[in-house]
This record gives sequence, structure tokens and C-alpha cells, in this order.
Amino acid sequence: MRSYCVFCNIVAGREPATIVYEDDEVIVIQNILRWAPVMLLAMPKEHRTQAELWQDIGRVGRVAVELGQALCPRGFRLLSNFGYDAMQSQEHGHLHIVGGTHLGPYA
Repeated sequence: MRSYCVFCNIVAGREPATIVYEDDEVIVIQNILRWAPVMLLAMPKEHRTQAELWQDIGRVGRVAVELGQALCPRGFRLLSNFGYDAMQSQEHGHLHIVGGTHLGPYA
């Protein structure tokens, strides 16, 4: 049995979230972190690991790019964290859509 997954619970409607986009395969929610004006999380509804998501980014990638272009016409970043050292906090694969301001150089 898989351990608790907040994203699976959001998809199932058992946890609250501000949903920005949803279709049969993909859900995009507002990130609870607010480091930039636009901070969204795009993910498949089906539970997949980060590595599994990136092996077939497909629809999740297309939706993330479309929302990034619509909400951040001057530019945005798509980010994913892999593992502890990268500060991955959720096993359920997802993309961060970050923008709405000049983001500056990478750390």
C-alpha cells in the first residue's frame, strides 16, 4: 500500500486546493508557497513519481507551458525537484510553474 499522498487526496477531492485547471488527465493547483506572483503545481491525476512523469511529460508539459504563456507572457520557469538534496517534498510527480515577475539568476 502506498503511503499518504496529499496530491492524490487533492485529485480525489479529500483535501482542499485552489484548482486553476483540470481535465481528465491533468490538474493544476495554486502552490501554497508564494515566493513569486505566479506559483502553480501541474501534475498528472494518476500517481507517478518525478522520474516516471519526466519519462513521458506529455500532456502535463503541454498544459504547464500553455498556462505559463497565458499567465506570464514576459517569461516563466518550469521546475522539478528530484530527491532530498533538491528539496523534493512530494513523491507525486509535478511541475512548478513560476513567474509573474523578473526571476533573476539561478542560485
